[in-house]
Parts: sequence; C-alpha cells; structure tokens
Amino acid sequence: MNVHRFFQLNMSEGDILPIMGGKSAVFSARALDKQTPNEDSAAIIDFDGQAGILVVADGLGGSPAGEQASTLAVRELIASIEQTPTEEATLRTAILNGIENANRAVTELGIGAATTLAVAEIQGRTVRPYHVGDSMILVAGQRGKIKLQTVSHSPVGYAVEAGMLDASEAMHHEERHVVSNILGTPDMRIEVGSTIEMARYDTLLLATDGLFDNLHIEEIIERIRKGPLKRVMRTLVADCRRRMETAEEGQPCKPDDLTFVAFRCGA
Repeated sequence: MNVHRFFQLNMSEGDILPIMGGKSAVFSARALDKQTPNEDSAAIIDFDGQAGILVVADGLGGSPAGEQASTLAVRELIASIEQTPTEEATLRTAILNGIENANRAVTELGIGAATTLAVAEIQGRTVRPYHVGDSMILVAGQRGKIKLQTVSHSPVGYAVEAGMLDASEAMHHEERHVVSNILGTPDMRIEVGSTIEMARYDTLLLATDGLFDNLHIEEIIERIRKGPLKRVMRTLVADCRRRMETAEEGQPCKPDDLTFVAFRCGA
C-alpha cells in the first residue's frame, strides 16, 4: 500500500501522482493573506494497484483547532485502511470503521473541534462515495455530463436537492456555510452512495468548499472534463484564486483554504 498525506500545506504548485493505473492531481493551500494554518487535509491511498481511496477533509474554521480536526480525521481513516487485508469486501468496512474512529477521536479532543470528510473508494473503474459535511465529490464525463454529485449536508444543500433553491441562489445564500452534519459530534451520520462505473477519461473530483464557493458547478465541470490533469489543476487554482482576490458583481467571492484531489482512470 502506498499512502500520500497532505496536512496543513501551503502549496504553490500541485502534485501529479500515478495511482491505480491512472493519474491523480492534488492541490492544498491556505487562503490568500491568511496567517494561520491551512485547515484542510487530504490523502491519496493506492491500496493494491487496483483499488484506492481518495480523501479530503475541511476543518471547520469557526471551531477551535480546525487543522487538528481534519488532520486527525484523515490519519484515523488511513490507520483503519492500513490494517485491512487486500480484499474488496473488507475495504468498505475499513472505510466506515475509519470514519467512525475519526469521529470518536475528534470528539474526544474535547475542545469543540470539527471537520468535514469526503472519501471516494475506487475499485478498478468503479467508484463509491462516502461523505460527512459539505466537502463535495463529483464525477464528470468528457462531454460534461455529471455522473455523480454528492449533496452537501447543510440546509442550503438540502434545499437545492429538493428544488427549493437553484444553484445560483444557493451560491449567494446567507446560510450557505451552515453545515448540519460533521465529524466531532455524537450524532455524526455517514452518507454512503451507490457505485458508479467511470469511463476511461471521466474525471473524479473531491474538493473542499474553497473550490465550490468560488466557482459554479458548471464552471468546474467545464474545467475538469478534458485536457491534461496538470492543466486542469492549474486552471482550477488560478480561476478560483482570482475569484477570491477580486469581487465581481454577480460572481461568488469567498477567500478560503483550497484543497482538491482529481483522478482519471488510464489517464
């Protein structure tokens, strides 16, 4: 098993890593002009060359020790997976146990720390999402078709899913950043999605809200659906940071830590 950890980083350039016969791109940096640590964490785990796990966590900035919470959550998940035999049936159990262990560990800090967690389990070209909170998981085809999009665990996320708000209204909603399900609480709930089959050049993306609060979903899809992963990564970072730096009428602008992991089979 090969594990890549990304904790409290302030990357100027992202990394491209070979994984499971494909490629993964990862970027993590603190908000522009921020002096405190990056509260996001991430991991890329190549389990056995055929299966792997991608992870993104966003420590809650309004709570104490957000960076500690996200780092601890990812470490607990990695530890659970490292103890797992190389069998598909047990990998799912290891992920669920790891998330439960992470919630317990963050709660036991006893300081009110909390974090989101988004996990994608990859078996060949099959992907299964797991998530807690509002860090999002997307799969997009080369022509821009959305094959998977997780629903944020927030009042606004549920309102969009129910058709009560459209995506544009949600982007500017005053309660957009209220999260209703997080690690660090006794009533944490894990949402496990159905598996989907990725085509060869589909793009899987996990990201914190530093990305989704500054680029509309359709803008993200247009940027990730084609082209080399290195160019995809650089474009996402540049366009997202431009939005963070300069408020434009009608466009989102929320300076925040930015972390994402993108993956393609056979890329």
